[in-house]
Amino acid sequence: MAVPTYTLPKLPYAYDALEPSISSQIMTLHHTKHHQTYITNLNKALQASAAANAAGNLVDAAAQLSAIRFNGGGHINHSLFWEGLAPASSADTQHATAAPELTRAIEAQWGSVEAFREKFTAALLGIQGSGWGWLVKEGKASLRIATLANQEAVVEGGPGVIPLLGVDMWEHAYYLQYLNGKAAYVENIWSVINWRTAEARFLGQREDVFAGLRASL
Repeated sequence: MAVPTYTLPKLPYAYDALEPSISSQIMTLHHTKHHQTYITNLNKALQASAAANAAGNLVDAAAQLSAIRFNGGGHINHSLFWEGLAPASSADTQHATAAPELTRAIEAQWGSVEAFREKFTAALLGIQGSGWGWLVKEGKASLRIATLANQEAVVEGGPGVIPLLGVDMWEHAYYLQYLNGKAAYVENIWSVINWRTAEARFLGQREDVFAGLRASL
């Protein structure tokens, strides 16, 4: 049986396109080194698991589950993260025009986009250690702010959860530029959130959101 192989997705913009919010140096290292490492280790773990299963070795197959979960989560989270960003000069970063339906849903739940931003920012800065913050949709239109530790994949929130936008709170996402200034990183990343992508996820189906994560055989 062929084992699926995952590959690094191309960014939909240049490495320097998100400056000054996120530097070219960080984007290059984050994408080509950190994300690539998750993919490399995921493929190794999948190969080892498949070989162990083929040999009927449950113990060795089970030993790979942690690596698959961690590295698979890293690949899922980062792939969604890249798609959820856009240059600050792009019309895609204007929530009122790029995401009118999602904007209305946010206003209905939190009162205003500004109030939502405050809640989301507080959740991000409240993460202890490494992790991720997500705005997710549950059911037809219910929104929730979720935080996950390390590389727990956003899909672990449940089978009906649709991630709309996410922010990477690992130090490798900001430290070279912001040092220990997490608050400044979070403040500036709002300038490069791709609201058009968030709107498409809000209006679309769960399988559409994860369509780009399919592996090659």
